[in-house]
Amino acid sequence: MNDFRAIADAVATDILAGRLRPGERLPPQREFAHRQGIAASTASRVYGELLRRGLIMGEVGRGTFVRHVQTQPEAALAEPADAPVDLELNFSVLPGQAGALAVSLADLLQPERMAEALRPVGVRATEHARTVAAGFLARGGWTADSDGLLFTGNGRQAIAAALVALAGPGDRIGVEAITYPQVKTIAQQLGIILVPLAVDEHGVVPEAIRRAHAAARLSGLYLQPTLHNPLGVTMTATRREDVAAVLEATGITAIEDTIYGFLADERPLAAFAPERVILVDSLSKRLSPGLTLGFIAAPPTLTDRLVAAVRSGAWAAQGFALAAGTRWMMDGTAVRLQQARKTDASARQAAARKILKGLGVRSDPRAYHLWLELPDTWRADAFVAAASQHGIAVAAGEAFAVSPGHAPNAVRLALASPTRDVLTEALEILRRLLVGGGAHAAMTD
Repeated sequence: MNDFRAIADAVATDILAGRLRPGERLPPQREFAHRQGIAASTASRVYGELLRRGLIMGEVGRGTFVRHVQTQPEAALAEPADAPVDLELNFSVLPGQAGALAVSLADLLQPERMAEALRPVGVRATEHARTVAAGFLARGGWTADSDGLLFTGNGRQAIAAALVALAGPGDRIGVEAITYPQVKTIAQQLGIILVPLAVDEHGVVPEAIRRAHAAARLSGLYLQPTLHNPLGVTMTATRREDVAAVLEATGITAIEDTIYGFLADERPLAAFAPERVILVDSLSKRLSPGLTLGFIAAPPTLTDRLVAAVRSGAWAAQGFALAAGTRWMMDGTAVRLQQARKTDASARQAAARKILKGLGVRSDPRAYHLWLELPDTWRADAFVAAASQHGIAVAAGEAFAVSPGHAPNAVRLALASPTRDVLTEALEILRRLLVGGGAHAAMTD
């Protein structure tokens, strides 16, 4: 009997060697079985193994296609350059940022203050740190209860702790059908089942939450009401009220990810349903991913469970990061950099929308990213591959889709990382690829 793994290895070799190109459609499983002289069940296992390795993707009604496998591009936009232009990861470095952060930390480097900063801290940190953080996180007339504030090493850890507090292995968490990719990874590691929920131009559809909960109990939700990543959607106040009403009626608790909330002074969902929302945030997008801090603003009834979750995951903030973050928040450095990023994001978004005008752009004028729906002449994986050949890294829609085989034919463009000149040149190249896509499109016949 043929070992399906050996056959999968042979196909994988062809993919990695470029003999099977990104976007190329593989034969139906029965045809593949006939060509290989194997049973249909063995062919199914081969395709399943290739899917597990991330080398292929299936789309309902269209077939199975070779995925783009990231390789080092031959050239980047600028000379000299050692890395591709990064429109995949979204973090900004503003001119003068390092100096501003360093000046703010000068006093912390004194031996006695450094000794204090290097001591271990608890999940709740200190009353002073909680008070400073509560004021810093305030927006849209809402302020977190400082007694319920907890600190983690980063935003992903805050999300993980919130998921642990709400659900166990085998439990169901509702999420927008297109969502932050790391949530999928965290849920998989925790054994949590993600249930995709419909999204429209105003955010998650309240009735979709009701239907999913009625079908089988939801242990919680994970939502991005403000500047959704990757769709850029921001819930209206009316939609937030409607979602809050569903939370109250069903008893479901929502995790509200406000990582991009600083770019838009929207009243958070936590203000509409304070007893049913765990708000998570961090300093990474505001300041730097290299020295960051995560926040959890929790209802009193959930604080103890969240503290236990943070401790069990070893996700508590480190003393130096807490001391640095508190100082930046307290002395105005973080606020000034945050305001500068608002201006920077708006300028980059305006430039991107101008260059990509007339194409399938979905975005918010305040966001550091945009969602680009591709024309029929392009498949997402093929477009990612073509962009990579020009030294530009972009993220395919599949990375954000909760349900395999239901990925939109789109890419997300992260606008924050390159210099503005490099960003402009990269976007112009992407426009030329889109407009002349017929010569680069993958085979879909």
